Amino acid sequence: MIVELRKKSQITLPKEIVSKLHLETGDHFDAREKNGVIYLIPVSVYPKKYIDDLNIEIDSLKDDLKSGKEIVFDNVDSLLKKLG
Repeated sequence: MIVELRKKSQITLPKEIVSKLHLETGDHFDAREKNGVIYLIPVSVYPKKYIDDLNIEIDSLKDDLKSGKEIVFDNVDSLLKKLG
């Protein structure tokens, strides 16, 4: 699909791609160039504090595992509740 570079270096993604990838206004992308090819990779952006808190919780779970404590979650929801 052909797109046009417009003022302020903007392009419009084709509707088919937006729909297929379930993209929405405000989504973020990692833009990279390699060997003359431009890549746009959708990414999720979270506040640094949220990531720091998750890392603390993950480290705590790792410590529990190292000490031999068995960690069991009945489902994904209970795991996510523990993490956050």
